Amino acid sequence: MSGSSGTPGSGIGGNTVKLLIIALALVLATPALPASAHPRPPRDLRQLAQQTGVKIGSAVDIAALRAESDYRRVLNREFSHVTAENAMKWESVEPERGVFTWADADALVENARRNHQQVRGHTLVWHNQLPAWLTNGVADGSIDATELRKILRDHITTQVRRYKGKIRAWDVVNEVVEDDGTMRQTLWLTHLGPGYIADAFRWAHQADPHAKLYINDYNLEWNAPKIETTFALVKDLRAQGVPIHGAGFQGHLGIQYDYPGDWANVMRRFAGLGLEIAVTELDVRMVLPVTPEKLTTQATYYSRALSDCLSVRACRELTVWGYTDRHSWVPGWFDGEGSACLLDENLAPKPAYQALLTVKRPR
Repeated sequence: MSGSSGTPGSGIGGNTVKLLIIALALVLATPALPASAHPRPPRDLRQLAQQTGVKIGSAVDIAALRAESDYRRVLNREFSHVTAENAMKWESVEPERGVFTWADADALVENARRNHQQVRGHTLVWHNQLPAWLTNGVADGSIDATELRKILRDHITTQVRRYKGKIRAWDVVNEVVEDDGTMRQTLWLTHLGPGYIADAFRWAHQADPHAKLYINDYNLEWNAPKIETTFALVKDLRAQGVPIHGAGFQGHLGIQYDYPGDWANVMRRFAGLGLEIAVTELDVRMVLPVTPEKLTTQATYYSRALSDCLSVRACRELTVWGYTDRHSWVPGWFDGEGSACLLDENLAPKPAYQALLTVKRPR
């Protein structure tokens, strides 16, 4: 059977041609999307912070900041937020009673100013790294409760006032709850009673009304007794009108343990009290030796931590506790463990660093 029409659908009729012309005209008439609608993958952590809206920071080793140009260069390139690892702790700033040594803390703050970084103050009230004059004086009775309260008030007021307007957020009280959910029996609790916590926040707020004031703790990501006690404590402080603005989750993790899978929900519980949320001291250690498989697992933990933070609107910051294994605290505290940071001893990025750059804020 002959004919010129061919098989059905094999030719293009007049109506089809018209539709194609209209479609092409619509495509040509549609304005191109701005480049921001298709952002390029971030080139570094500072750009990642810009894209996600979450501050990404690192604790800073002051000796390395001064002495190691490569350490300083990478720190200032990668991070828009910094925390003094030790330079703002009590034994560092007041090693002798009434004698303040601000040089290291000042160096951090000045470096941050020059490099457009915000600063987290760490920490005002803690049971560790206290000067001997204070602990010995309490132990031998030469410092009684009345004087101890005045010493604490003066310390907080002096330090916060010195950096007024230069510190975005302070870890006001650090690690005040034990893993079993009881209040930690520190010299502060023993001699001043639980009211010292509210006092510390009030004194810090009076010294700098614009700084965000945090309670900060470890294992708060997963430990139920600690979570419940801390939650009840913060709820009570808020009910009293105490100026507490944030909850800090330290985030010291290890790949030999399960990732805290309910972490985002715990963040949301605290955010529900009206708090800002921050991951303040993130690192992910492993049992040595390092293997590719362990590095892959570590990368997953880091990326999940950032994803959890990004899934909670109130989470404003993710800070790693040192960015390079060259200066990590982990080997000195956990025998046989290490490699906890984003970069290795030679400042080469590890899979965890690359994994963070792929994390996006959920739509």
